Amino acid sequence: MSKMPICDVVSSKRDQKEFLDLERELYRDNPYWVPPLWAERRKIVGFKHHPFYDDADRQAFLVRRDGRAVGRILAVVNHAHNRCHNEKRGFVGFFECEDDSEASKLLFQHAFDWLRQQGMTDVRGPVHPSLNYEVGLLVDGFDSSPTFMIPYHHPYYERLFLESGFEKVQDLFSYDAHMDILEDLDPKLAFVIEEATRRFKVNCRPIDRKRFKEDVRSFLEIYNQSLQRTWGYVPMSEAEIKVQSDGLKHLIVPELTSIAEIDGRPVGAGFGLLDYNQIIRQIDGKLFPFGWLKLLTGKRKIDRLRLISTNVLPEYQKWGLGLVTLSRILPDAIAFGIQIGEFSWVLESNSLSRGTIERGGATRTKTHRLYDRSLA
Repeated sequence: MSKMPICDVVSSKRDQKEFLDLERELYRDNPYWVPPLWAERRKIVGFKHHPFYDDADRQAFLVRRDGRAVGRILAVVNHAHNRCHNEKRGFVGFFECEDDSEASKLLFQHAFDWLRQQGMTDVRGPVHPSLNYEVGLLVDGFDSSPTFMIPYHHPYYERLFLESGFEKVQDLFSYDAHMDILEDLDPKLAFVIEEATRRFKVNCRPIDRKRFKEDVRSFLEIYNQSLQRTWGYVPMSEAEIKVQSDGLKHLIVPELTSIAEIDGRPVGAGFGLLDYNQIIRQIDGKLFPFGWLKLLTGKRKIDRLRLISTNVLPEYQKWGLGLVTLSRILPDAIAFGIQIGEFSWVLESNSLSRGTIERGGATRTKTHRLYDRSLA
């Protein structure tokens, strides 16, 4: 007869290994799951230094049954979020669990208790570990693999969240757009692009290889400024911007980026990130000893592009400059050999972006969900 599940904090190297290995074990027979880059996963959960945790506290938990790990979770106190939104909100992320209600409830309860001890009154999740990274629980679109940096989950996870008292607070959508829909672009959208370009004398260019760091920093600074009024958003710290810049240096393809300038000043930026999951699956998420080489040399074989972000400074957001910025990327994406562009993720509450994307002919393919719960 199976013993009662037991939940413990992750405190040893062995615990950390069990925490990471559980993800692989739970998806071993799932044809759509793609392993993470394991070296990066270790950092982002806080087992190695990551600048996010310079201003955040975290505690990882494992639940075991009969001595075997069957569930995991990371509880986070994001001080930057609570200062920005004047809240006492904790977060949970990196949740993985067998279809075991007893174990999952115990796991969540330990995370809730820890967050209460830190003075938190509410909890939101899943975030991995904030809205600037991987976000949401997959609730629709299980029959295809995720693109790079988009989480994938088992369908029963939603039930486990609901059983622990969570309620939906926001959905995040992914859209697919085949490149051939550009031939039938809505005339209204084409007019907006043309008129905004003329009105503001916008010049769009790709990231310049000769000043790569400067341009990537400009993108991240525009990203920070443009999302100030976005639901749940918290700006990245200077240290996070530096780490992101260094990481993107090897992944960004300059011709798949766009910086919009007015009188030489960057006012908009966007980039498409190749779907490296097509290669990460082949290398099993391991960059060493030779995975990194395959990742970098296999770029030209990737036919899917994740359009992560098209951001415009607040004073220009109502004038269609996002479309102008994006339009520069599309011809180069087609020349590169991209067949499908994915817009992800798009907040349910962002009706302007959703309306533009849907009017352009894109199809919604995945829904990720965020949940809230009171800790009272």
